[in-house]
Formats: sequence, C-alpha cells, structure tokens
Amino acid sequence: MSLKARTFTQLSLAGALLTLAVAAPPASAADRGHSVPLRVATYNIHAGAGSDGVFDLDRQAAALRALDADVIGLQEVDVHWGARSQGLDVAGELAERLGMRVSFAPIYSLDPVTAGEPRREYGVAVLSRFPIRSATNHEITRLSTQDENPVPAPAPGFGEVTLKVRGVPVQVFVTHLDYRADPAVREAQVADTRRIMARERADLPGVRQFLLGDFNAEPSAPELAPLWKELRDAGAGTPDTYPAEAPVKRIDYVAVGEGVRVRDVAVPREPAASDHRPVVAEVSLARKGPGRD
Repeated sequence: MSLKARTFTQLSLAGALLTLAVAAPPASAADRGHSVPLRVATYNIHAGAGSDGVFDLDRQAAALRALDADVIGLQEVDVHWGARSQGLDVAGELAERLGMRVSFAPIYSLDPVTAGEPRREYGVAVLSRFPIRSATNHEITRLSTQDENPVPAPAPGFGEVTLKVRGVPVQVFVTHLDYRADPAVREAQVADTRRIMARERADLPGVRQFLLGDFNAEPSAPELAPLWKELRDAGAGTPDTYPAEAPVKRIDYVAVGEGVRVRDVAVPREPAASDHRPVVAEVSLARKGPGRD
C-alpha cells in the first residue's frame, strides 16, 4: 500500500472512532510496537544541469517532486557557486519549490569573486518533509579539486540531519565519495563514514540510520565492502544509475541500518534532469528492538 493510501486509511479510521465518540489515543501510544512508513531517495543533481548540460531547476524540481519522497539526499549542490547555476542557492530554491525543509553541508566554502557577495559553496544537502531537529557537517578524508597539488586530508561535506518520524529517531547521512579510479581515498572515506555513524548511533540509542549518496563505486567494489557490515544496500538488484541517458553502472545508493525494512525500491526512468538517475526506497522503521523490522 502506498504512503498516500495508508494515510487515507488512517484518517478514515480516526473519523470512524470520533463518530462513535471514542477518544483516540495519542499516535505514539496507538502505534506502539508497529512500524512506521517512510519514503527515502537519493539524487546527484549535477549542480542543477541536466544530461544535456542545460541548467534547469524547474525540470529538476519536477523530477524530485515525482519521487514523492519524505526525505531526499542531494549531491553536487551549488549555493551561490557561480555562472553554471546562475549564482543561485540551488539547495534553497529546490526546497522552496518542493515545500520541504533543507540542510546544506558544504564541501567547499570559498570567498566570493566580488566583495560583499555570498560565499561560493558546493556540497551535499538533505530535503525533508519532517522538521530537522539538528544538523552536522562532518569531516571525512578528501582529495580537494580546488587545490593545485592536493593531498588526502580531512574536509567537510559529510552531512547529517536528525529527524523524528512519528516518534522514531532517524539519522540521515548524505555523502559524495571520491570519483578517481584509484580507490585509496574512497577506502579512507568508508572508514571515516563507519566511525562517524557508529559514534552517532551510540549517542542516540534506538536511532534508525540511512546513508544516501553517490559512492562512485559499484556494489561489489572492495572499498565498499566494510560498509555492508553495518548497512544494507536497499537497491540491490535494481537497474544502473549512471550515466542517466543510458546507464551502465550503479553508483548511487540508499543504504539502511538496523531497524529499517526495505519494502520496495526503484530507479525511476529519468534520463534528462541530471547526469545521474535517482534511487527511491519505500521502507518501514521499527519502533523499538535491536533487530530489523
């Protein structure tokens, strides 16, 4: 059953109870012991440009809206970066068009070309239908594209938001792993990711965790293997995601932790709005208990 259908059923039941003059218990009590539905997606938005190289936020917003997701992780997000995205706050613009909250985690934050203008930023973001209770921009190992002679070093751009979904605490992490053929930096990034997620999980017992992003590696890549010790690849068996017009590899992921059951997952046939295709997963969150729902 879809999220909308479930919502309609719940509202109809509530109406019936009111008609019978029976006081409905609070949602947290009524649903105790049951799972909570959630729709989660990831999308590398190519700084607002489609597979044709044309910047078109209306087209991209339409593609995002079609996902009908409660939470979306975005990669390659410009905020006042420059001419390629018309100097816009792409994260904020998409949030406004979709009527969602937004948290942006820059990888790069550079001085403006002209004094007095906003900083030029590029990174990852989370769009959410739920209030964002806290947000953190974690550092992981990176090889900068902005330095002439870069060396691997800690740098920001591993975004985390904490939500509460009908009483269930949720941590959503968004990442964009290194694109180079040499997996060494990705190996370090995976180690950093596991360490950070474990620490955050320990700080919030019972939390349900998601890792969304462009991993720039296929599921069988050795450097990703450690991730699958704590996380599950929700998109296993789904079509490839890159390049969008004619995908030949799957490098975009919704990964889920303990207490999250994957009910359905899809890679929508969206060949134009970005150079990647999105991934969207229908899941349920266990309210309590150490195992998966």
